[in-house]
Amino acid sequence: MTRRNAEGASGVTSADLFGEVLRHFREKALLTQDGLAKEIPCDRSHVARVEAGTRVPQDTFAKKCDEVLGTGGVLARLWGKVDWYPQVEHPDWFRRRAEMDEVAVALREYQERVIPGLLQTEDYARALFSRLVRGDQLEERVRARLSRQRRFLADGGPFYTVVLDESCLRNVVGGGAVMRDQCAHLLSVGQLPHIHIQVAPADRIGLERPSGSMSLIKLPDGHEWVYSESLDRGHFNGDPAVYARHSQTYDVLRADSPSAPESAALIGDAMERYEHHEQPRSQRRDLDQEQPQRRQRRQLHRSRPRIPHRRPRPRQQEP
Repeated sequence: MTRRNAEGASGVTSADLFGEVLRHFREKALLTQDGLAKEIPCDRSHVARVEAGTRVPQDTFAKKCDEVLGTGGVLARLWGKVDWYPQVEHPDWFRRRAEMDEVAVALREYQERVIPGLLQTEDYARALFSRLVRGDQLEERVRARLSRQRRFLADGGPFYTVVLDESCLRNVVGGGAVMRDQCAHLLSVGQLPHIHIQVAPADRIGLERPSGSMSLIKLPDGHEWVYSESLDRGHFNGDPAVYARHSQTYDVLRADSPSAPESAALIGDAMERYEHHEQPRSQRRDLDQEQPQRRQRRQLHRSRPRIPHRRPRPRQQEP
């Protein structure tokens, strides 16, 4: 969709239109933004920003709104017709990779330090890019990143498997609340049948990891590419021998890493740690004290003097 089609003569974007329709059905159902948010569930600010046309909702959000508001599927159908990113511009050095994502039939990734772009939440992406740019350029980068996700997160999207180094879960981007929501997002999208997420623990002995983050991309014409990044440049290698070598390393890593269900448990543990971090200080203090007290009770129990019990001697038989 072109900018003209997206905005129209009145200057109203298709995202604005979606928000107006959502607001109409919400008010018709006599629900406040907070009331709808509790039914989804999500934050009230998320509903407010969708209605204002300033936030891109997932298709699951539209479907849940249809269910709660009894719209007969209107919002989900409208969501599918909206061009949410009519003005997206990728950095020149990344444009070729973005074009490959639009047609790739399979994608395998290994990622260190940060969550892969295709799995980032909006808040995580914004916090990440805010380290480099500000203002309109920041928002443009965020829109560009989110635009790549739509195809992979849709029903029937390309096969996508990723191995996350544990550092992705421990490297805090944007604070505890952002990381908590990011972990929840990983657990959610990991349930899609065409998306497979594993975690390579830092303490797992013997894991052979690639020398850095990389992507293995398979295109419809059968061509296969290895993609990696340096500080501000993307690197492509289409040599079959190079692809085969990295593919083998990746397959061994996947085989030796915890399974997807086991990895989901690791992600859930990380999410709980961030939830604990976000709790009021008084609650955190109680929880922080509870564990040492338990350990102290166990230690006291173990350190008690052991009192030997007199055992009766076996009775000797009389001659």
